[in-house]
Amino acid sequence: MTAQQTAPLPATPAFADPAPAQVLERTAAALTAHGFTVEVLDDAAAARTRVHELIPDGTSVFTGASETLRLSGIDEDINAGGRYQAVKPRVLAMDRATQMDEIRRLLATPDVVVGSVAAVTETGSLVAASGSGSQLPSYSGGAGRAIWIVGAQKVVPDLSTALRRVEDHCLPLESARTQAAHGRPSAVNRLLVLNAEPFPGRSTVLLLRKATGF
Repeated sequence: MTAQQTAPLPATPAFADPAPAQVLERTAAALTAHGFTVEVLDDAAAARTRVHELIPDGTSVFTGASETLRLSGIDEDINAGGRYQAVKPRVLAMDRATQMDEIRRLLATPDVVVGSVAAVTETGSLVAASGSGSQLPSYSGGAGRAIWIVGAQKVVPDLSTALRRVEDHCLPLESARTQAAHGRPSAVNRLLVLNAEPFPGRSTVLLLRKATGF
């Protein structure tokens, strides 16, 4: 190799491929050791049923923007089903010019936040990425309870791989979605890494055996 040549970069992992069973079990064990409540479920349909069981009627619930929630029907269940005090439709009907403080408080402190993450590491951390950051306060501690639905393709070995998954896999897909829906690309303006849950019972990870969402 000449001085002008450089070594090839490592191949990008197949970020759309679901992790095998033994990796899921190892990841679930690591998350549990870090204080998260973890349930390994078959698929998004099972998660949809479980979310229904976990959230009592009348609870105020905020759903973070998520293809996992949309494709599974969980987003529609919560925001259009009439069972909960859904935060998102209430906020969308409010005036951004005059009610921004109230909007901020509603998004940050619901009884329950339901969403997904961009990656989960085999070492037991969750990584969430956001353009606006609207869901991150509730994820990090503002919500009384948090429930994340995570497809098996989001499992990666470590934090550095998780960050590559965000940039190389999730961002292009989300940009294509926002370009089609809103006429503008997305951006990773804010990142949240959840290494542990210090309050027992607050955070639940529904880890799916199948790939779901981005």
